[in-house]
This record gives sequence, C-alpha cells and structure tokens, in this order.
Amino acid sequence: MPYQISEYSKIKAAKLGVGIKPSTRKGKKIDVFKDDKKITSIGATGYKDYPTYVRTKGKVYADERRKLYKERHQKDRSKIGTAGYYADKILW
Repeated sequence: MPYQISEYSKIKAAKLGVGIKPSTRKGKKIDVFKDDKKITSIGATGYKDYPTYVRTKGKVYADERRKLYKERHQKDRSKIGTAGYYADKILW
C-alpha cells in the first residue's frame, strides 16, 4: 500500500512551490516535482514522520520527535534543493 500523503505535507509542499505524489521508487514515501519534473524522492517507508506521529502519538510526542529529527539531520536539511531539504520542509 502506498504512503498516504497528509494534508500537512500537501500544505507544506504548496508553500515551497512544489508538487508531491506517492513515490514510485521502492522504499520511499513521496516524489517531489517542480514544473512537472521530478526533483527527488523523500521519506523512507520504514520511518515515521511528523504527521504520522501527530496522528498516532499526539502533538507533544510529535514535537519532540521533530526536534530530534532536526538536530540529527542538521547538515543534510540545510542545503536548498536536496532530498534532505525537502524531507525536512515537507515531512517535518
């Protein structure tokens, strides 16, 4: 079953000016598109993300997981246009 993209992620993607669809790449959650051209695939299917944590564990727990994710991925989430950047901005 493909990953169900949350409203949270759709809103975040729209703010970035990109489109998102369930990924066609095995092991990934979302494909990111700019001007109908695929940029990257983000989110490993074996890991949860902010909207999933909010839904399953609540906002307080999700906020803590978000903080830890951002600390852990500081280097790869800072470079605009990379998979890490889009994962941070869309999934977290």
